[in-house]
Amino acid sequence: MEKNKILVIDDSPVQAEFLCSVLQDDYQVTVCHTTQEGEEAAKSGKYSLILLDVVMPEIDGFTLLQKLKSTKLTEHIPVILLTSLSDIQYEERGLLLGAVDYVAKPVSPVIIKARVNTHIQLYQYQMRFKEQALIDELTGVANRRRYEGESLSKWQEAIRFSLPFSVCMMDIDKFKLYNDTFGHPAGDQVIASVAQTVSSHFRRATDLFARYGGEEFVAVFVGNKGQSAFRFLQTIRQAVEELHIPHNSPVSPWVTISVGGVSLVPNAGESYDTYLKLADTMLYDAKRFGRNQVVWYDEDKNQLREK
Repeated sequence: MEKNKILVIDDSPVQAEFLCSVLQDDYQVTVCHTTQEGEEAAKSGKYSLILLDVVMPEIDGFTLLQKLKSTKLTEHIPVILLTSLSDIQYEERGLLLGAVDYVAKPVSPVIIKARVNTHIQLYQYQMRFKEQALIDELTGVANRRRYEGESLSKWQEAIRFSLPFSVCMMDIDKFKLYNDTFGHPAGDQVIASVAQTVSSHFRRATDLFARYGGEEFVAVFVGNKGQSAFRFLQTIRQAVEELHIPHNSPVSPWVTISVGGVSLVPNAGESYDTYLKLADTMLYDAKRFGRNQVVWYDEDKNQLREK
């Protein structure tokens, strides 16, 4: 089992070595001796806890704590302050800035191990709770809340780096008929099976696939131009049909999906919602053209149709 990662930021080699010796059997410990190194390390590693010395040269621990708590990448990491400053005003200042605890030097091995263990357990619980709150219970994929929280940040990232950006809407064809024929428990199983099949294709860190509501899903992904995105979604549509889930439908003897999407390289003045609506229009067209197909709008303003 992989150990939890702890970041120690302390300008004293002796103190840092002491903390390593106390914690290294139970945790993976990284040491930085300057606040600048510590800030960079905190942004690049998945740390479960930071031990931060308050009295540091150049930038003090309070200033670094404030920066960590105002940065998206590091705001969630619990920070324990370590200091020989005993005045209650310093403790109060640290806690108000977002530290989870305040340990006075000289540090007791028993105390620091207990505090570290407590705050890592709390952190893990909070992360599990947060993750569960962003997962759709029926399908196990991202829910609409997570989609709404992440889609705009991916859009802004595409603008910042001038990357091709795609958004698509999809839903299960004639799903009401399926429910009426086979019952709602079977319908729930179909939603879950389709979601798992589709999500297995969205494996990159830049991909986001979520249940939008009912039998409808949404996906956002970066890096594919229109033709590439169109072919990618064709493969996904085919994979769903090849599940061969029986359906009493005029579209196909099997459960199928319709897909509509759009690809572009977004500019700063453009609105994400405009292209989400365009993707929804493409989905409407896919249904209008007969369902069980992909209709895509590419960066050259061409509509790509599968059939």
